[in-house]
Amino acid sequence: MSKQFERVQAGEKVFDWLLLLFSIGVIIEAYRIDGALRLNSAGSFPIGLALIMLATSLTIVVSHRRKRRDPRIRSALHEFQVFLYDHFKPHIVVFSIVSVIYLAAIIWASFYISTFVFLAAMFIYFRQGKIISSLIITSLAIAVIYVLFTMVFRVYLP
Repeated sequence: MSKQFERVQAGEKVFDWLLLLFSIGVIIEAYRIDGALRLNSAGSFPIGLALIMLATSLTIVVSHRRKRRDPRIRSALHEFQVFLYDHFKPHIVVFSIVSVIYLAAIIWASFYISTFVFLAAMFIYFRQGKIISSLIITSLAIAVIYVLFTMVFRVYLP
C-alpha cells in the first residue's frame, strides 16, 4: 500500500516562505509606526493584522511541509520554468506592464485622461479589438467616476 501525497503547484513552497518573510517585515514596519505595544497606540491595529498574517503564513508553511511537487518536475530550474509558464501568461504580462505605465501617467496627465486611456486600451485588448463598444464602456465608466467622486463625494482627483 503506497502512501498518496498531496501535490503543490510549481513554486508554491517558495511563495509560502516569501509570504512568511513578508509577514515578518510587515510586523517590523507596523511596530515602527509607534514603537510601543499598547492597545491604544497608532500601531496596535497594524500590528494585530500583521500578527494574523504571520499566524496564517506559518499555518500555510506547516500545512505544506508534507506536500510534494509534481514528479514530472525534474529540477529547480524546470520548476521555475513551469512556474513562469503557468503564472505569466501573455494577458497577465500585458496588463501588468500597462498598469505600471498607467500609474506613472497619472503623475503627468490628469487622473481622468490617464484612466480613460488605460481603460480604453485594456477594454480594446481584452475584448479583442472591439473599439467602438470599448470606447463607449470607457466613457460611461469615466462619467460614473466623475459623478461619484466630484459631485457626490466632493473628492478632488488629481
